[in-house]
Amino acid sequence: MTIFALGVNHKTASVALRERVAFSAEQLHQALPVLREQTGVQEAVILSTCNRTEIYCHGQASAALLLSWLADYHQLSVAELRTHSYSYEDTQAISHLMRVASGLDSLILGEPQILGQVKQAYQFAKNQASVGGVLERLFQNSFRVAKTVRSETRVGENAVSVAFAAVNLARHIFAQLDSARVLLVGAGDTAELVAQHLTEQGVQHLMVANRTLDRAAAVATRFGGQAHTLGELPELLPQADIVISSTASTLPIIGKGLVESALRERRRQPMLLIDLAVPRDIEAQVNDLNDAYLYTVDDLQGIITENIKNREEAAAEAEQIIAEQTAAFSAWLRSLNHVDLIRDFRTRTEAMAAEQLVRAQGQLAAGKASDEVLQELTQRLTRQFLHAPTRIIRAAGAEGDYTTLAVFKQFNADDE
Repeated sequence: MTIFALGVNHKTASVALRERVAFSAEQLHQALPVLREQTGVQEAVILSTCNRTEIYCHGQASAALLLSWLADYHQLSVAELRTHSYSYEDTQAISHLMRVASGLDSLILGEPQILGQVKQAYQFAKNQASVGGVLERLFQNSFRVAKTVRSETRVGENAVSVAFAAVNLARHIFAQLDSARVLLVGAGDTAELVAQHLTEQGVQHLMVANRTLDRAAAVATRFGGQAHTLGELPELLPQADIVISSTASTLPIIGKGLVESALRERRRQPMLLIDLAVPRDIEAQVNDLNDAYLYTVDDLQGIITENIKNREEAAAEAEQIIAEQTAAFSAWLRSLNHVDLIRDFRTRTEAMAAEQLVRAQGQLAAGKASDEVLQELTQRLTRQFLHAPTRIIRAAGAEGDYTTLAVFKQFNADDE
């Protein structure tokens, strides 16, 4: 019995191929049962995100079978998929899942979103009765490892994207972002990501100005802001404590004069301006103004480079945690060998019986009635033999562990 991991991700495949291999929620409903029908697949989980599609399974299948199934399901060439995929078995598969859940295999090192996505994939498979005792334990262990990595290392700290770095800078300058008025100039992908981070940091006053009002409204509505056109900038700038700009304009759209007028109207209250655009949206001369603090994407890039270095150093600590936990899980997996389990079970029960036999013989030698001794012997052995199974069944019932309950149900059925 083997644990397999097969997949494609941002390091091995293009966006176009990843899109073709991805599973929608509707497809997963159909795909998991079909995958379980494949020879040798006992348990399976499919993880599908924008950056990766991975299959984890336990059984006697092979990586070649999983690759062929994935290619057939998405009507792809096996040869093409093989070129852009990777596969792991047992220890490597265990380590890979723990690395994925901990954000060490992500496009952005240490990003936290992947853990939630792995949890969703696991829960979906569990709801489909596609997870048994081995993958159940593997995924739960991986979640614990990810939590340990997050709490005991700094792999998830510090900004490593331009959007988050901009918001992080604003958070350090303005202690309370919930009272700051923020103006986003532009409504593209970067601006939308900035808006998301701002909202997560508690920003309540958000204005979005864009060349087209419809696009500004789409972003503003999503994050509870107000939509405006670029033509309204002279009226909007005096209201803004923080200005973050990221348009596709080839020329600056916020000049020194415009900011100077805004500062006069603000009665010299300071303004933080962050220009994420290339070419620049905000004239460099704005930095010459008192009370105007301008940062460009180059300024942020220096911060990001240093933060990436810090995350990489923390990742080395995380890898050590994962190596230790992988070894521990692999040892547990090896302990599931049925021959060893039978031997250990027999040894333990024979030791119990021998102990109680000695006690019964002592009672008989002391003159206690034989029928009373036999009755006590039977009761003691029954209690000892049933103690561990009863404890396990109760715990399984409390935790909703239907896999364990099913095993004991089958044991009773076979006994009948």
